[in-house]
Amino acid sequence: MLIETPTIRPGTTQPAHPSTAPARRRHDDAPDTMVLFGRLAGLADGPERDAVRDELVTAWLPMAHRIAGRFRDRGESIEDLRQVAALGLVKAIDRFDPERGAFESYAVPTITGEVKRHFRDRMWALRVPRRVQELRNKVRVARRELAQSPGSPEPSVAALAAHTGLSEDEVGAGMEALESFSTLSLDAELSAGDDGYSLADTLGAADTSYDTVIDRESAKEGLRRLPERERAILYMRFFEDMTQSRIADCLGISQMHVSRLISRSCARVRDEAMGQRTARSGTRRGPDGGHKDHRGHSR
Repeated sequence: MLIETPTIRPGTTQPAHPSTAPARRRHDDAPDTMVLFGRLAGLADGPERDAVRDELVTAWLPMAHRIAGRFRDRGESIEDLRQVAALGLVKAIDRFDPERGAFESYAVPTITGEVKRHFRDRMWALRVPRRVQELRNKVRVARRELAQSPGSPEPSVAALAAHTGLSEDEVGAGMEALESFSTLSLDAELSAGDDGYSLADTLGAADTSYDTVIDRESAKEGLRRLPERERAILYMRFFEDMTQSRIADCLGISQMHVSRLISRSCARVRDEAMGQRTARSGTRRGPDGGHKDHRGHSR
């Protein structure tokens, strides 16, 4: 489609020598293919229609590549973007009605939408809800618009919320999504030096103290149920670090008896603690030490 660009002399409103004015295309990759589209609309499915369709795709493919180039440097290779844009071009050709206007006006938004859908559905390392993706896009556009002036500071959450009409919580969700488009390997090195370490090295290890807390909480109820003398013996032995002989002297009993009381008390507390754990899984201990289910049947 050719558009004449007349030369206007200063102080005049009429073009000078319109017949010799240079002509140019609106876009170099926007060919005049209305005749081909007219033929395509009148053909039934078959080899001839496929040939005309392929000719249209070849003619408009440079435009699809130009649109794909707008999305370069966003984490996807330009070759893949061109493939997606070409798919959008084919869809536009199949759906275009020549009687409703110029093909370029219909094809550009169709191809652009296909590329944007590719980013939305395929480029996230983790599946993100559509609403969060939309918040991300609104925040990204708002940040770019507010930071257009040279020397402009990074817009605050409140400024972004006022510019977009979103709440500050929604802006926060969008900003988090801006930083979550792709994942980082745990093996990624965080230092360029010889002693470089990976992201995994910065993560905490399992704290064994958690097991101690669980055991302590499990033993509390069993300790409370012990007779007072047995609780006193355990306290003197394990908290005051007294020997069995000294405990026996304090209580006026034999050392052997102290040893038996300690063993029996520890076994009772241990069995009750283990019984609490098995009860959570639907079992309990019977008097003989075996497990019973919720109906009281031994197993």
